[in-house]
Amino acid sequence: MANVQYYDVILKPVITEKSMDAMAEKKYTFLVHPEATKNMIAEAVEKMFPGTKVAKVNTMNLDGKTKRRGRSVGKTAKTKKAIVQLTAESEDIQIFEGL
Repeated sequence: MANVQYYDVILKPVITEKSMDAMAEKKYTFLVHPEATKNMIAEAVEKMFPGTKVAKVNTMNLDGKTKRRGRSVGKTAKTKKAIVQLTAESEDIQIFEGL
């Protein structure tokens, strides 16, 4: 596995209606590095957002979609998504405020 640092683990937040509704339960959704483990994701969230404490992490591996352009067929890149559950006494993540 590549040498993945904590600041390379979280790529970007996922902003959808479903993920916004889950924020009321302190669940936040991120696109993460495909080789990141649950422990690495929890450590990255706690280091990048001070005052947060991770209760659990759920991950999903998503295959790339098949795309066509004329006769040539290819696939988009594989991605990995993580849903991070924070503890009840943890602070909220500020990048999601005001959305």
